[in-house]
Amino acid sequence: MAFMRFAIDAVFVDPGGRVVRVAPRLRPWVLVTAARGAREVIELPAGAAERAATQVGDELVYE
Repeated sequence: MAFMRFAIDAVFVDPGGRVVRVAPRLRPWVLVTAARGAREVIELPAGAAERAATQVGDELVYE
């Protein structure tokens, strides 16, 4: 995520689809450490996680 050119939200998800960390509005060229237990990262437009009220413990369902 360090080589982006615009801000994003990063949602770290464990193997069961549960959110383990939300990193909102990550600035370009800034390194971010992963979250313990995370297996995937969902990158969203900056502010999207807040608008969706995404928080640690939420369970995501992929369709």
